[in-house]
Amino acid sequence: MTPGTNERRWEDVAAVTMAVFLLFAGASHFTNPDFFDAIVPPWLPPSERFWTWVSGIAEIGTSVTLLRRSTRRAGAMAAAWLFLAVYPANLYMTWDWRDRAWTEQLVSWGRLPFQFVFIWVAVRITRRESSRTAPSVPGDVLS
Repeated sequence: MTPGTNERRWEDVAAVTMAVFLLFAGASHFTNPDFFDAIVPPWLPPSERFWTWVSGIAEIGTSVTLLRRSTRRAGAMAAAWLFLAVYPANLYMTWDWRDRAWTEQLVSWGRLPFQFVFIWVAVRITRRESSRTAPSVPGDVLS
C-alpha cells in the first residue's frame, strides 16, 4: 500500500457516505415536506415550505458535488456551510419538541451534536482535497 492510501480510502468513504446521506435527506424534503416545514423556524420569511424546498435542493446539489473527485472540495465546503445553515432548524426542533415523548426529545437533542460531527467530516474532506492538484479543465476527474 502506498503512503496516503488509507487517507484516500477514508476520504472516499466519508465523501460517498455524506453524499448518500445528503441525497436521501434532500429527497425527503420533497417526499415528506410537512416534517421539514414543521422544524423551520416560523419567523423566517417567506414561508416554511420555501426553506424546505431550498434546503432540499441544496442537499441534493451538494451530494452530487461530493461524488466527483474533481468537485469534491467544493462539495465538502458547501456541505460544511449547509450543515451550519440548517442548525437553527435543529435548535428550533429541540425547543418545539420539548413537550413530546422523551424518545422524540432524545432524537431532537441527538441531532445537535451530530451536526458538528458532519461539519468536522466535511472540513476534513475539504482540507484533504486542498492538498491535491486541482483539475486542469472543467469536468477533469482526479485519480
